[in-house]
Amino acid sequence: MKTILGAVLFAALLALPRTAASDDAPPAGQEKPAGDKVDAAIGRAIDFLVSLQDKDGAIHELNVNHNLTAMTSMAIMAMAAVGHQPADDTKQGIAMKKALSYVLRPDRQDIKGYLGARDGSRMYGHGITTLMLSEMLGMGVDAQMDQVIRDRCRLAVDMIKNSQMMQKDPRNKGGWRYAPESTDSDLSVTVWQVMALRSARNAGLDVPKELIDNAVDYIKRCYQSKRGADGKPENLKSACGYEPGRQPEYAMAAAGLLSLQVCGAYDSPEVKGSADWLKDKKVEYGGEWYFYGTYYFAQGMFQRGGEYATYARKLVEDTLLNKQGPDGSWQGQSGQERGSGKVYATSLAVLSLAVKFHFLPIYQR
Repeated sequence: MKTILGAVLFAALLALPRTAASDDAPPAGQEKPAGDKVDAAIGRAIDFLVSLQDKDGAIHELNVNHNLTAMTSMAIMAMAAVGHQPADDTKQGIAMKKALSYVLRPDRQDIKGYLGARDGSRMYGHGITTLMLSEMLGMGVDAQMDQVIRDRCRLAVDMIKNSQMMQKDPRNKGGWRYAPESTDSDLSVTVWQVMALRSARNAGLDVPKELIDNAVDYIKRCYQSKRGADGKPENLKSACGYEPGRQPEYAMAAAGLLSLQVCGAYDSPEVKGSADWLKDKKVEYGGEWYFYGTYYFAQGMFQRGGEYATYARKLVEDTLLNKQGPDGSWQGQSGQERGSGKVYATSLAVLSLAVKFHFLPIYQR
């Protein structure tokens, strides 16, 4: 995997929508206990991301200028996931407005709709930014910004469609890889496109069902198991690998789990098997692509619900709260993930902790 990336009731988040709700909301007439550690950690993380915004609106670390469109988009999603909006008259809302304006600049997207060329984030970044734009539809500061978001998102979705239509062999059909014209596929790139497509379809954009069905077929081929005569997997406790035929690994197992559920395959044997495999997996902080995997793990197990959601939420909260830096950030520990920077790790950590909130449609059950 290439380096790219890639209602809160606490004092630091003052301007959330009045209709906001979370799983931790207290009973009517009772105040929520002060000092919630998760809320406080999220607040520090959002403050850290805001502090890194440059004069152009991009959110990145000083002297770290790679993947600006994708990283800024991840930071916007993190803020939106905990209730901030670009129309809010707060430092967070103002920062979101500037960040969104940066991503919407004409030079961020080429004439074919590609969002991953200018900043070098390739199809990873394209999927991330398209997902962010589709989730922000209707959340612009005015009608003009909403229209620009819609226009940019529509172009980006068309580019994803055209990329999937590249001639590919049966093993790679339905997926995506590093470049729009790639004729092979891998799961790490594919899941971002799938999330973006599903979000765009939920928002009313034209996304043919066949496009998502082909992607689901590819994801299921990445599930490591022999298949019976009926096509169903024989191994009922397994998960997805990086490509069809590869052994399961944490990040890809979690990515497969979430993306299949987002596409509606909640009760498929691949979803059930992945959830069971992940529940038995010993997840170590600092392992390869920990933050990337934990984002999918937290959201995917939340979608699964029940004991899976409870187990994952406790594990993620206990781990991340103990590893947050004094400045509110998180930093990847493994080689490539460490090189992706603090904006990447902090944004994904916030998205992982945000399962208690239900602001972004793509993460709702």
